Amino acid sequence: MDFLRPASWEEALAAKAEHPTAVPIAGGTDVMVEINFDHRRPAHLLDLNRIDELRDWAVGEESVQLGASVPYAHIMEHLRAELPGLALASHTVASPQIRNRGGVGGNLGTASPAGDAHPALLAAGAEVEVESVRGSRRIPIDDFYTGVKRNALAADELIKWVHVKKAEGPQQYSKVGTRNAMVIAVCAFGLALHPGTRTVRTGIGSAAPTPVRALDAESFLNAALDDGGFWDSGKIITPSIVTQFAQLVSGACNPIDDVRGTAKYRRHAVGIMARRQLGWTWEQYRESGRPLEGAA
Repeated sequence: MDFLRPASWEEALAAKAEHPTAVPIAGGTDVMVEINFDHRRPAHLLDLNRIDELRDWAVGEESVQLGASVPYAHIMEHLRAELPGLALASHTVASPQIRNRGGVGGNLGTASPAGDAHPALLAAGAEVEVESVRGSRRIPIDDFYTGVKRNALAADELIKWVHVKKAEGPQQYSKVGTRNAMVIAVCAFGLALHPGTRTVRTGIGSAAPTPVRALDAESFLNAALDDGGFWDSGKIITPSIVTQFAQLVSGACNPIDDVRGTAKYRRHAVGIMARRQLGWTWEQYRESGRPLEGAA
């Protein structure tokens, strides 16, 4: 196994172009586990730890530009207000040591359906900026996951930035595991309210071959909130709407039975998380003062 250690982003892109099968490594929290257990033996490892710009972030007027190697611990500390869903997801990642090393770029590169960041990124509507010696492009998060542990990256491309819209409304994230820490998700769910467009977005993890959105559930809830005047009035969402939303979210799952949980349990747990998160986010929305003054 050859170890490539570029000193700049340009050198990294050149190395990836010359060795398209080279496996990028930054935090190493996923790749090194696979190598240590002899599940993967790449011909080349591409070490990105000397690329300082991958650990940068910038808060813009509408979105956050997040370097691929920004550690989860930094997201928790510095971006909780702008990216609350992703900050909550970051809290659930493994241990403090891994949160200090691992970053969103690694989750995206591995594209495991159990990656903790995926539901929050889907709910927020992120874009992944990738680059090669041929140029750069942005991939909408909805188009990024192409199969089990597969993504839309070309062989010569590397992830440079993740662009995430700043939260304009409440966001939530929760995860079910077999214990409270250092655990791979049995299933996970994220929800974001977008009052500006009067829409909701969802994200489901570890309950389908890829991270997915519950599109039918979103369409149902968007219509129900609009038709019922909930965005303007701020009134409590009726139990029948909450129940139907949770059932549709559960129906969006396509899980398997494995050592962490059964398919039936995963569907049930995702539905419960959806119901609870809708209640939590809507209560936050009502308390924020966003509904029209004087409304019920």
